[in-house]
Amino acid sequence: MRLLDELISSLSHSDEKVKDVRVGVSWIGVLSRNLGLAKTYLPPHGFKVKDAGRLIGKSALELAEYSKSWNLIEAGIGVAALNSLIEPTGEKINVLDFIIGKGKGRKICMVGHFPRMEEIREAAQELWVLEKTPQPGDFPDTAAEYLIPQADIVAITGSALVNKSLQRLLELSQGYTIVFGPSAPMSEVLLDWGVNMIGGTKVINLESALLKISQGGNMVPQFKREFEFLVMRR
Repeated sequence: MRLLDELISSLSHSDEKVKDVRVGVSWIGVLSRNLGLAKTYLPPHGFKVKDAGRLIGKSALELAEYSKSWNLIEAGIGVAALNSLIEPTGEKINVLDFIIGKGKGRKICMVGHFPRMEEIREAAQELWVLEKTPQPGDFPDTAAEYLIPQADIVAITGSALVNKSLQRLLELSQGYTIVFGPSAPMSEVLLDWGVNMIGGTKVINLESALLKISQGGNMVPQFKREFEFLVMRR
């Protein structure tokens, strides 16, 4: 878990207390310095969150250690806590527009399903989509070992940090590498790991975002007024 260790270590100077924690069916939010986000991976029935009901008031760095848990609800809380200590900054760039433009005539591998897949497929020489639960035309996530090293552009969902697959995916990538989505930490640590572009999320309407997370809101279009999308580049 070297990637997670490095991300947490990079924030050791900026610890704050946790002010709120929301675990929704789609997203997890942890509020400390900022509202950090992460994907909710619903675990098998019977998994328990350590100290549930006593998370508010903990150190955000202490909660960030949850990111190493194999209970993926705990891991999501940990990634959201980590993100809550990062101030998102960057350019206002639409990552999917960028992929379509840069990917013309190239081999693209996307880890996770995103909008506008048909546009990306039309632009690319070849498009491989990797998913844990493949849809028709997708590849299973186990194909990563074979397909990612062949790709000119590799676009990875930030939620791969929650399920612990991101480190290996970055090791496999030989092409232009993008990590994006609400779970993606806008940290130079990822740039040091070979990521060329990070597409992250800044929460601009705090109370509304917390409310929607708690009430089962998903990403699009329900959070258009709550989230601002920013890009860091190496």
